[in-house]
Amino acid sequence: MTTATETATQVYRIYIKATPEAIWDAITKPEWTAKYGYRGLADYDLRPGGKYQARANEEMQAMGMPELVVDGEVLEADPPRKLVQTWRALWDEDIAAEGPTRVTFDIEEDDEGFTRLTVTHELENAPHTAGQVASVARLHEGGGGWSWILSDLKTLLETGTPRS
Repeated sequence: MTTATETATQVYRIYIKATPEAIWDAITKPEWTAKYGYRGLADYDLRPGGKYQARANEEMQAMGMPELVVDGEVLEADPPRKLVQTWRALWDEDIAAEGPTRVTFDIEEDDEGFTRLTVTHELENAPHTAGQVASVARLHEGGGGWSWILSDLKTLLETGTPRS
């Protein structure tokens, strides 16, 4: 049996009743990233070679997280259809030592008024990172990963209300 932590590539797909532009903004703008998931602040220089950084909010830092929790580089940006970047988690020494992985956000409008968001996270030689992003731990244990983040993003964009 293969577990998520042994999977070199993880793919997450969700349908959201929102425009591709709204989803793009929610992924790339700090005023949106502060409202869902772990509520970190994303900073993107949306050009090939541009920096990506996710900073912990005050609540996360009070729980012991470093100010800079993820960094990377933009490899491709085609708003509002596709974003490809490297992604390196910095909140844990073992995870940071694995080096950068690759995340692709594919955003495709559907005929039924929904937009399909597919997140592909390539995790070759990064088993610790794979375990973190695969949602193997419960939320109160620091888990949640991509499934939780994308679920929260969907709720925010469809209802206009962030979680409490």
